[in-house]
Amino acid sequence: MEYTGKVIKYGDNVDTDVIIPARYLNTIDKKELASHCMEDLDKTFVERVQDGDIMVGGWNFGCGSSREHAPIAIKESGVPLVIAKSFARIFYRNAINIGLAIVESEEAAEAIEEGHTVRADLSGGKLYDLTTGAEYGIEPFPAFISKIIENGGLVESVKKGIIA
Repeated sequence: MEYTGKVIKYGDNVDTDVIIPARYLNTIDKKELASHCMEDLDKTFVERVQDGDIMVGGWNFGCGSSREHAPIAIKESGVPLVIAKSFARIFYRNAINIGLAIVESEEAAEAIEEGHTVRADLSGGKLYDLTTGAEYGIEPFPAFISKIIENGGLVESVKKGIIA
C-alpha cells in the first residue's frame, strides 16, 4: 500500500466535532459529509483539498464522539491517509472499518509540514518527506488490516469473503 500526496496539517486534539460537525449528521450521503469536512476548524479545507492529499495531525487525532462519519468525511474528501502522533482509539478502529489508512508516527507528524509532499509505503514500513528528504520508520499493518483497507473497509471485505 503506497500513497503519495501533498500535506494538509492540523494540530493536537482534532475532535470528531470539527472533522464533521454534528449539525450534518442527519445524512449518510458520503459526498455531503465530505463537503463539510473540517469546516469548523478550517473553512478552506474543502476548497483546497485534492484527491490524494495526506492529512497530518498531532496528538489524540479523532478524539470526541465515536461517530464513523468523521473518517468517512475525510476519506470521501479525497484523503486516503492520515498520519498523526496518536489517534483516539475509536477513531482508529472506525478508520480501518471504512478503509481509511492511518499511521501513528510522533517523529513524522512533528517534522512534516503543511504543503510538503509525502510518500508512504505502508507495507514496507516507511514514510518519506519528499520535500526535505527525511525518512521515517513506521509499524506496518498486519496483513488482515491491510486487506480491509485495500478492500475499502470491513463491510466490503466481508462481502468479498475476505473476512468472515
